[in-house]
Amino acid sequence: MKKIYFAALFILAVGLPNAFSQGCMDTPSSTTGPQIIGYVQAENITKFLGADASGNDLTENSFAFRRARVGVTGTIPYNFSYYVMTELSPTFKGPYILDAFFSWKAAKSYLKISVGQFKSPFGLELSTPCQSLYTVDRSLIVNELASPFRDQGLMFSGSSDSIQIFGIEKPNILSYSLALTNGTGLNTMDNNKSKDIIGRIVFAPCDFFQIGGSYHYGKEKNPDPTITKADVLSRWGADLQLKKSLGRFGLLSQTEYIFGKDEGSKLIGGGCGSTPEVVQGSFKRNGFYSQMMLQTPWKIEPVVKFETYDPNKDLSDSDHKEFRRSSWIFGFSYYVNDWTRIQMNYMYNLEASSATDYSQYNEIKNDMLVFQLQFKLK
Repeated sequence: MKKIYFAALFILAVGLPNAFSQGCMDTPSSTTGPQIIGYVQAENITKFLGADASGNDLTENSFAFRRARVGVTGTIPYNFSYYVMTELSPTFKGPYILDAFFSWKAAKSYLKISVGQFKSPFGLELSTPCQSLYTVDRSLIVNELASPFRDQGLMFSGSSDSIQIFGIEKPNILSYSLALTNGTGLNTMDNNKSKDIIGRIVFAPCDFFQIGGSYHYGKEKNPDPTITKADVLSRWGADLQLKKSLGRFGLLSQTEYIFGKDEGSKLIGGGCGSTPEVVQGSFKRNGFYSQMMLQTPWKIEPVVKFETYDPNKDLSDSDHKEFRRSSWIFGFSYYVNDWTRIQMNYMYNLEASSATDYSQYNEIKNDMLVFQLQFKLK
C-alpha cells in the first residue's frame, strides 16, 4: 500500500511541471553571496484562568519571545542556493538549528531539489511562514496533526510556468512538493529504515481561488521498547483559499480540514520546536479551521477565526479525558511598515460538553489575550 501511495505522489510530482515555503522566510532569487535574515516576535500573554476554591485570582500575565530567529541565505552559481535558520527563543528552548538545507533549481520553475532539514510540505497554514500568519499562532489541528513541522530528508518541488486556463494566463497554476523524511522530527536521527512520505499539490487557476491537498504516511518505532511492531501514521488534508477585491478593500478567506489516524501511539503537540507527549493506543483525529481577514487601506487587518479539534473520534465529546476543543479568535494585525507588525488576538476557548448532563461539563477557564510585536531584519 505504501508503494502505491508513493507511486501516485511521484507521478503527480514529475507530471506537473511556486513551491511551498521550506523555511521561515523567502530565499533571494538573484542576490549572490550570503544575506542575513531573521525576525523577532515579542509578546505579552494574559491567561484568564478564573479563581481557585478560596477565591484567589489565577490570572497569569507574562512577557515572552514566541520566536527569535536569525539565519543566513544566499545563492551560488549556477542555480544553487542555501538556507540556514536558528531558533534563539528560550520559550522554545533555543538555541538550535531550525532549518538547514541546500537547493538546486534543476529545471527552471518545474523542479527544485532540496536536501537537509526543512519544513514539512503539508497543508496551507503550515506552508505559510510564521511571520506571515494572520493570527499569532497556528491552529490547534495543525499543531497536533501536521507535526513534526520540520524534518530531515529530500524534497522535490516546483510549479507550472505561465499558462492559460479558462481564458486567463497565470503562472503557478499548479504547484507541488514531495518529500522523503526521517519522520522523527527536528534535529533527530531516524530510528528505523522506513521513510515518511509527505506530498502537497495546489491548483490556483486564478487569483480569486486556490485549492490544495496534502498527504503524509510514515512508520516509526513505538516509544515503548517492549513493543516491536512499528507505529503507523497517516494524514490527509484539504484546504481552500478565496480572495476578493472590493475597491480599496480586500477579503481573504481560508479553510483547512485535516484527518489523522495513528496506530500504536500518538504524539500530542510538538509544533514549532516544542516537545510532544506520547500516548499509547490507536486513534482517529480530525478538525478544521476557517478564518476571514479584511484588508484595509489603513494598514490594519481585522481577522476572525474559528477552529475545532477532536483528539479522539471514538470517544464521546463529553468525556473528560479527550473531548473536542474549539476556539473563536478575534483580533487584528497592524502593519507599521514593511518590517514591523503589531498583532492582537483574543482567544475564546470552548470545550465540548453534554447538552443534557451538566456533571459532564468540560468548560475550562483558559481564555487568552495576546499582544505581539514583530520586526524583521532589514
